[in-house]
Amino acid sequence: MRSIYKIYLATGLWALTGNLPAERTSPAPMLWPIIQTNLIGGHASTVLGSPRVVLDPPHPALFFNGSTDGLLVPTNPLAGWPQFTVEILFKPEEGGLAEQRFVHIQDTNNWRVMIETRLDGHGGWWLDTFLGNERIRQPLIDPRRVHPTGRWYWVALTYDGQRMTHYIDGEKELTAQVAFGPMGPGQTSLGVRQNKVYWFKGGISTLRFHPTALTPRQLQRPPQK
Repeated sequence: MRSIYKIYLATGLWALTGNLPAERTSPAPMLWPIIQTNLIGGHASTVLGSPRVVLDPPHPALFFNGSTDGLLVPTNPLAGWPQFTVEILFKPEEGGLAEQRFVHIQDTNNWRVMIETRLDGHGGWWLDTFLGNERIRQPLIDPRRVHPTGRWYWVALTYDGQRMTHYIDGEKELTAQVAFGPMGPGQTSLGVRQNKVYWFKGGISTLRFHPTALTPRQLQRPPQK
């Protein structure tokens, strides 16, 4: 594990700590390195199954088996934010379920942020994102926007107070207007929906949470691009 931390530091991903100068009054961005199971973002997590810590160059990550592995983190990093951006460095693998919820954030009033994959069974996947509750439901999904499994991607979901937009590797795919939140206290699940269905097969390396809707130029992109 110690060697994985050293490599993670060397990548520069540890630089965003969420500690802003004291004179700043806006909420701080947060970085969650997903490189252990028992502590995520400073919070003790509940471990489902046996997610594996793997160094999959160049990204240390937790890998989930698609049937029993997941994490429940007892916090909502978006609580109180009227705008936000969620960025995730992840690797979807072939052979999982057709529908997979790899990040699920939900508050005590049932406001939900869902970031999901859809697999076509032929080596391809597309992104499905969702904001809403029982009354307001806004998904973004287009099965024509297919990407190959088995490689790393940065996916991002932004909300500017009126409009949600999702991106893959910094490129905008879909957008829609929706009235959402702000969210309250809640919890986050990784690798599975919070009711323990729609398990994810693949790796999750990093989550970044920002209190603003980032522009495309501000979003993370793969090093090779």
